[in-house]
Amino acid sequence: MADEIILVEDAGIGYGAALVAQHINFRLHVGEVLCLLGPNGTGKSTLFKSLLGLIPLIEGRVCIQQRPLPQWTRRELAQTIAYVPQAAQGMFAFEAIEVVLMGRNAHISRFSAPSRADYEVASQCLDQLGVAHLAGRIYTQLSGGEQQLVLLARALAQQPKALILDEPTASLDFGNQIRVLEKVIALKDQGLGIFFCTHQPEHARRISDRVLLLKDGQLALSGATAEVLTSAVLAELYELPLQTVQHYLRNVID
Repeated sequence: MADEIILVEDAGIGYGAALVAQHINFRLHVGEVLCLLGPNGTGKSTLFKSLLGLIPLIEGRVCIQQRPLPQWTRRELAQTIAYVPQAAQGMFAFEAIEVVLMGRNAHISRFSAPSRADYEVASQCLDQLGVAHLAGRIYTQLSGGEQQLVLLARALAQQPKALILDEPTASLDFGNQIRVLEKVIALKDQGLGIFFCTHQPEHARRISDRVLLLKDGQLALSGATAEVLTSAVLAELYELPLQTVQHYLRNVID
């Protein structure tokens, strides 16, 4: 399909010969938000690493824009899929604009300095996310929400077709959670495919089109968010009493 960015077919993921999860099948399309949920230790991070080509599949295949993942160079992949971690650990005291410029490495020749055009792209990405005023601020001195938006701007500076977001609202206060989610929705509306994981099902219900549920080493369920993400399903996924889930998610999820 022309609008298909990522295709995963019968994938088995893990380290060496040790399977973490298997029989994983899904697609990500342009202008779509796909959410990954599941208990800790089910393989969410391992799946992300596999999609980014950081660890090889044990079984099955991944295609990016209908081309097998092993055929992609690191540079080509970085120009197509951008990854946003929960936080950039160990980041030196760079200005925010310098952090965003790091995303231009996918387009800059080795040993070359960023051009004026690269600076313009970086500035546009900060402006697109409403944080242009942070350009000259030191990244390590920003709030958690501001840091997350700068990391998102860095990913956009790669000019990708898809974003992979690892718990984009983790450790953020309520206001910053909403700000980040609103930016994700805006990026979807601009045509990006977005694959993110979260431990907050109400966020998945709010912004995702489809969900994938991982449990016990396999894809437990997948489908349209409104149909799949129910209190009964979440109770089984996280092994909680149905009444407990209904209490905590009342008026949010059926």
